[in-house]
Parts: sequence; structure tokens; C-alpha cells
Amino acid sequence: MTAEHGPHRCTVLVIDDDADVRDLLSVALTADGYRVDAASNGREALHYLRSHAETCIILLDVILPVMDGPQFRTAQLHDRSLAWIPVVVMSAAADGRRHARELGARGFVRKPLDLEEVRRALRHIGCVRTRPRPAWDEPSFADAHP
Repeated sequence: MTAEHGPHRCTVLVIDDDADVRDLLSVALTADGYRVDAASNGREALHYLRSHAETCIILLDVILPVMDGPQFRTAQLHDRSLAWIPVVVMSAAADGRRHARELGARGFVRKPLDLEEVRRALRHIGCVRTRPRPAWDEPSFADAHP
């Protein structure tokens, strides 16, 4: 759990064909209080997203088998039920940051991954479901009845 927000109420989907990267991010982000799931390519990710409504952020590798990052992002943006989910692009490519901008990503993280950089990107985006709510939405009983 994070000290700032408590347990997260949504899932980060990691889309990467490298099992070691998926495992690393899963362990690190789970320890930070995130729920994490993973897919090894864009097609698998689309299937996952269409059956799991709790995903709030996507970490997307650019080079993937079957359906690569740009193809996934195009399909995601064309699906109104998925288009709202923010994406952080992960890439080792020299022009990775440019690709992230072209894909309309909300963030970019260079590979090899620096976990602190990933954490900063996730915190920067945030999730409405992780924001703490007051215990009561109404004034306290004492305030309402002098």
C-alpha cells in the first residue's frame, strides 16, 4: 500500500512481450499497492481489457509480437469503452519519446526501466479511484445541529 492513498482500487495493465519485464513490474507495483495484470501482446491486451473494467492505466511496450504497440493503441482509441484509459509508453528506441507523443500517450519511460521513473509516471497520471474520499460527504451531525 502507498502511504498517500492506501490500496489502489484499479489495475495497471502491463503490455510487454518480455516475461522478465512483466514480472519485475508486477512485483514492484504490487508492493506499492497497485493491482497489476499483464499481457504479452496487443491482441491479448485488448481481450483482457474488454473483460476487465477495473484497468486504470496501461504500461505499453512499442515492439510486440502479433499486435504491436501502435496497432494496439489505434484499436484502443477506436473502442469508446477503452479509449479513456491513459497509456505510458515504454521503449528503448532512440525516438521512443516521439513515438509516445504520436500515440497520444500520457507518459514515457525509457528502457531499460528505472522503477522510480515508472512510479513517477504512474503517480503523475493517478487514478480517480485512488483519491481518498472524506469519511462523510455531509457535514458532521454536530455541525448540522448547533
